Amino acid sequence: MQSPLHRTDARSKLLVTVAFLVTMLSVPLCRLPELLLFFVFPIVTCAMGGLSYGTIFRRSLVVLPFVAFIGVFNLFYDREPVFRVGALVVTAGWISFLSIVLRGLLSVQALLVLIGSTGYYGLCRSMQRLGVPAVFTTQLLFVYRYLFVLIEEAAAMQQARDARSFGRKSYPLKVWGTLVGQLLIRTFDRAERISRAMLARGFTGRIPEGVFEHPAWKMRDTLFLAVWCAAFVLLRLCRPAENLSMLINNL
Repeated sequence: MQSPLHRTDARSKLLVTVAFLVTMLSVPLCRLPELLLFFVFPIVTCAMGGLSYGTIFRRSLVVLPFVAFIGVFNLFYDREPVFRVGALVVTAGWISFLSIVLRGLLSVQALLVLIGSTGYYGLCRSMQRLGVPAVFTTQLLFVYRYLFVLIEEAAAMQQARDARSFGRKSYPLKVWGTLVGQLLIRTFDRAERISRAMLARGFTGRIPEGVFEHPAWKMRDTLFLAVWCAAFVLLRLCRPAENLSMLINNL
């Protein structure tokens, strides 16, 4: 895909994403309207990259149970009333809970847009070109590849189990425990074989430079970085949601 976002240098997109996460996470928990404005970033970048924001949003919901579990305790610890809607009293715990949920969704959406427009290999290469140690980026690539090895071995074991089960659907926990243990042993063994094959072909612990593309930094990459960083600073320091609310109240 040759969208404006895909043509942007991966380093610029990575720096913008880091700036987004830093500014978004620095917003106080009580400023919920200010946090909502940060949804502009994933929505606009999806439009620039030809990505479906609906798909990105649905995939980001995977983290909802985890962030909800983290924030649910605020409902019990922070019961100070903030405002009232009819007979319903909204406490500070609800505000902080929603703030934590939104932070989790925004963080995952930003990362999904980054990976969707850059690719995992391009992301690791951009990290390395920005000064991240090669050992770290190489490990990230190997973890990514190991997940596929794990999935392939699990699929093979599932096929073998189905061929011997004669239509049986359920198994006791003891059988599942054995399957998980066998899966780990098989994936470790295959990973060892892959490692020996790589060493036999001259692998030295570093991905060769020729594997990745090396696009030159262009003016559009600088503009992309400068415009978004300026937008994040304005959202964080100028408090447009609060100023708009005050303006409406004065009217």
